[in-house]
Amino acid sequence: MATKKVGTAGRFGARYGKRLRSKIAEIEKKQKSWHKCPYCAKFKVKRVSVGIWQCRSCGAKFTGKAYEV
Repeated sequence: MATKKVGTAGRFGARYGKRLRSKIAEIEKKQKSWHKCPYCAKFKVKRVSVGIWQCRSCGAKFTGKAYEV
């Protein structure tokens, strides 16, 4: 369950400590947002799996970093 303060890290409840949960929330916020496509320059790129990204506009599938393009 996501909350306003901790976002997606709310699923961990009171476990693992504030610092780790806030780091996870920050990383997941980056990874789940839309990214700019290097081919068509539109913000339509989503993560398929670790290091694999796909543009929903032009259909290009390419590799990148684990959490960001």
